Amino acid sequence: MTDSTWIAFLRAINLGAKRKFPKAEVIAAVEGLGWTDVRTHLNTGNVRLDCPLTDRREVEAALETAFAARAGFDVPTIVLTPEELRAVAEQAASFGHQGQHYVSFLKEEPSAEAARGLEETSTADEVAAVRGRAVHLMLGESYHQARLTNAAVEKRLGVATNRNLTVVRTLVEKWC
Repeated sequence: MTDSTWIAFLRAINLGAKRKFPKAEVIAAVEGLGWTDVRTHLNTGNVRLDCPLTDRREVEAALETAFAARAGFDVPTIVLTPEELRAVAEQAASFGHQGQHYVSFLKEEPSAEAARGLEETSTADEVAAVRGRAVHLMLGESYHQARLTNAAVEKRLGVATNRNLTVVRTLVEKWC
């Protein structure tokens, strides 16, 4: 049996004094599971790994257990296959948005009704487009002044973590 490759996105680490989880510790937690070819990008919770598990939910659960044991706090984790991540980057290109573009990765795919509800909060300056477990947030000049943020996504669609499109594209180039 060959290992499956996964890209994991850790939610809300290294953002404040209480949620420090350095990438060396992240790597140690993943390798502690016996998983291999573990790589990170930046110190914001982007991890590539190979493991024998083929079910996304099982991978997420194993990582969350290992991360909580190592970090001392819960670390919600969302995993995608390299193919899924590449598809998200391709979706982003299809929008042709020239401003700030972020992607919120969702733990679970939302219902059509929930996705539509978020999309209906879009304005001329801020657009949310839900595509499976990815929410494209196309914003104006400043993410920090935007109304459509990861917090807004989580309020309507559940656990999510977001990355700017530059990081998403870099991960696709490096790991897909």
